[in-house]
Amino acid sequence: MPNYYPIMLDIRNRPAIVVGGDRVAAEKAAALSASGAHVTVMNAEFCPELYEMAKRHEITLHQKIYEVGDLAGAFVVVATATYDPQLAEAIWNETQQRGQLVNIVDVPARCSFIVPSILRRGQLTISVSTEGASPSLSKRIRQRLEGLFPAAYDTYMQIAVVARRHLRQLDIPYDRRDEFFGEFFSSDILTLLDEDNLAYALALTAELLQRYGVPISTATLTTELAAAQ
Repeated sequence: MPNYYPIMLDIRNRPAIVVGGDRVAAEKAAALSASGAHVTVMNAEFCPELYEMAKRHEITLHQKIYEVGDLAGAFVVVATATYDPQLAEAIWNETQQRGQLVNIVDVPARCSFIVPSILRRGQLTISVSTEGASPSLSKRIRQRLEGLFPAAYDTYMQIAVVARRHLRQLDIPYDRRDEFFGEFFSSDILTLLDEDNLAYALALTAELLQRYGVPISTATLTTELAAAQ
């Protein structure tokens, strides 16, 4: 039986605290910031990557050693400074008292969530998890998936979003919309995008939409896709 309940967490404009100053802390802070969180990194010292992120105003650095009470207000807490078991325990205890989400790196017993290995292609997100059993194996599975899901998926997903909007606006029934995306998925659209043939891919999409009752031209689809990018 699985031990974790997989979710996609909205942390946009939420406060997040990373306790630690090494490259792992920088990776965690970057991921949180990229997802829209307001990130504060707390530690006595910081690696060059963290200083660079602070210069770009992606994160805030708080140069101090963690003390009980420092995590107040955080929605998510990530701790990489696990070289001190007592520190890890103190962070865990404070987050439990405050009802916060916490991940103490490499200490699964002191995590309310774990972070999977992630592959992103625009709005497509694929996560791979071994439930903490082997993060290195998760990473290699994700690397294998990179070949199956090329960078063209970014534009592919954007086209799908535009197509779905038109289908919904015309009140096309759900079953018909599902049929459309079945054909969209099995078509040559992704292959054309992977070959940098955007014009033909959009023409094929417009033709497919027309068959489902959406009166759209390739020119209109091209304009809407450009506006969405």
